[in-house]
Amino acid sequence: MLNEKVVKLLVEQVKKEFDSAYLYLDFANYYDEHGLDGFANWFEVQAQEERDHAMMIRRYLLDNGEKVRLLALDSQEGQYESPMIPLQSALEHERFVTASIHEIYHAASEVRDYRTMEFLDWFVAEQAEEEKSADELVRKMELFGSDGKGLYALNQELLSRVHVPAADGPEM
Repeated sequence: MLNEKVVKLLVEQVKKEFDSAYLYLDFANYYDEHGLDGFANWFEVQAQEERDHAMMIRRYLLDNGEKVRLLALDSQEGQYESPMIPLQSALEHERFVTASIHEIYHAASEVRDYRTMEFLDWFVAEQAEEEKSADELVRKMELFGSDGKGLYALNQELLSRVHVPAADGPEM
């Protein structure tokens, strides 16, 4: 049986992961509406990854005999002043998610819940990758986004991203 506080934080993390997917779909909508299908694709793939993360945590809870009550998702505004805003918001959001994962890890370590800590090791590493990817995208947009040809090339690059389910995800 898992610690009550750790369970509560994990259930909240399921919501945060689904909220992330919802947010990234909103960003994808913005880019689609502005003819940047590569950027839309990047965020659609990102949304699929976040959904996968939520499902991994949900499965971990269920496999450990815990009840999972799904919490309501946050709604999204969908009004952005420039193509840079969703990219910067995504980076800030990934930092928020990283802090949340670290909070769960800390709570698990306080009660010596080594099973959950081991489960979360994958998420800690994944969040480092997520932040790096979001930061690189912001930096590329800063470099190339104001030039039409550069923006076109970056958009084309982002079209090539495909969703690859996390086969190496955390062991449950």
